[in-house]
Amino acid sequence: MRVEIWSDIACPWCYIGKARFEAGLAAFAHRDEVEVVHRSFELDPKAPPASDVPVIEMLAAKYGVSRAQAEQMEARVAAAAAEEGLGYRSDRIHGNTFDLHRLLHLAEAHGRQEALLDAFYRANFAEARPLGDPAVLAELATGAGLPADEVARVLADPDAYAQEVRADERAAAELGATGVPFFVIDRRYGISGGQPAEVFRQALERAHADGVVQVVPAGDAEVCGPDGCAVPGS
Repeated sequence: MRVEIWSDIACPWCYIGKARFEAGLAAFAHRDEVEVVHRSFELDPKAPPASDVPVIEMLAAKYGVSRAQAEQMEARVAAAAAEEGLGYRSDRIHGNTFDLHRLLHLAEAHGRQEALLDAFYRANFAEARPLGDPAVLAELATGAGLPADEVARVLADPDAYAQEVRADERAAAELGATGVPFFVIDRRYGISGGQPAEVFRQALERAHADGVVQVVPAGDAEVCGPDGCAVPGS
């Protein structure tokens, strides 16, 4: 069984949804038969690579709310992250994630994709590190076990793994994904949003048992899309 997960490192519900999915997977009796592959999805492909815009300011501008309201929105998301045991800081910087996705494809080629994605999420949300800085990306990538020379080559060549990123994004569009996180089991069963762990466990059970093509809609689960991210209680 293969589970493909479309996500973006800038997406808080992808960060939280990954933890919830992993909890659901851990409770699935056939978890050792599951291969997990992470796919690229850019929420803001037009964002500059090296941005100095604080995420609070970005949210206030995007939603047309005051800074205080944007801080309240972030506090509610932070509370949801804390429920999953995840660190969450709101003093992070908003920026382009294309280079991160390219490095994740390099990591996949070396069998280190999961380690690098976790490092990126932790650096962004728990540590508020500037992921638009190539030196920070190189440090995180080599720390996740990637060869330093290959990391440097990818960062120096904007075409490296660009086609792979675009292919992931085309596949998401073909599958009807308009927001992330988006989970697909064997290209037959789709789950939208950062659903509770039990929803993921049940979806894995159903897909394993009957193979019927189904889609679990987002419903009350939170997603991020081009127009922004859902906020609990808003």
